[in-house]
Amino acid sequence: MSDPQITAQLNEVLDRGESAVLCTLVEKIGHGPRNPGAKMLVTANGKLLGTIGGGSMERVLVKEALEALAERKPRTLHFALGVAPREGMISIDSKCGGEVKVFMDVVKPEPRLFVFGSGWIAQAAARYARDCGFEVIVVDDAPTAKQENFPEMTVVNSSYPASLEKIEIRGSDYVAVLHGETPFELAALRTSLKAHPAYIGLLGSENKAKRHRETLKAEGLDEVQLETLHAPIGVEINAETPNEIGVSIVAELIHLSFYNKNMNLTGNDYYLILHQVSRCNNEC
Repeated sequence: MSDPQITAQLNEVLDRGESAVLCTLVEKIGHGPRNPGAKMLVTANGKLLGTIGGGSMERVLVKEALEALAERKPRTLHFALGVAPREGMISIDSKCGGEVKVFMDVVKPEPRLFVFGSGWIAQAAARYARDCGFEVIVVDDAPTAKQENFPEMTVVNSSYPASLEKIEIRGSDYVAVLHGETPFELAALRTSLKAHPAYIGLLGSENKAKRHRETLKAEGLDEVQLETLHAPIGVEINAETPNEIGVSIVAELIHLSFYNKNMNLTGNDYYLILHQVSRCNNEC
């Protein structure tokens, strides 16, 4: 598989809101199956695209790639291919007679935030999220849901809740329900919870969230799934004004984006990674 093909496949993975590991052979001493620059892509389900050499070395690479995905940290591996390994090297039974070094880069989709609502708090949170690098999609059919209130953002302002059929929430996305009216919030939560995003936050009290969970549970939504709803949304900074609340919301998103190792993976993908790591531990 050529580099452009691997790049195209990587873009498809990212467009689905998934992460992957791009493995690049960066150094070769002596003989090896591929030359520096050779690339291989490992997806969250352990699928390989391209090759760096095959055999037991690639089995080790898949195991390490899945662990890197779970940790969201890059790593470099140094292989001894049929030669005496030096300190820190991984010995591979091979006839090549050389050494290779492989850099494994965890590639993640750009953070994306769905804001349900368009009032003062929604405007503040959306603005700060945009300025912090999030792609922002605003969903509401109120008069405030207009482009001038959400510059450089996508606004879905057709009739609600029919407009929910026009959006696609990915497993790596963040959701902030910032509206205030119960029917609106329940419709947003139904759609969001079924999509299994990385995070769902609700503006309001814990008691309000409890009532919403009870309603949705009665409709048949899974109780474990409902517990992924975070409320009240935002970090506790004694925020009162819309701007202050907006800051607290985006602060929580930034914290999750950078420090929760499960973010940017769907819940299903994360457990799949753990399963694949376990399988590779048994095989490698």
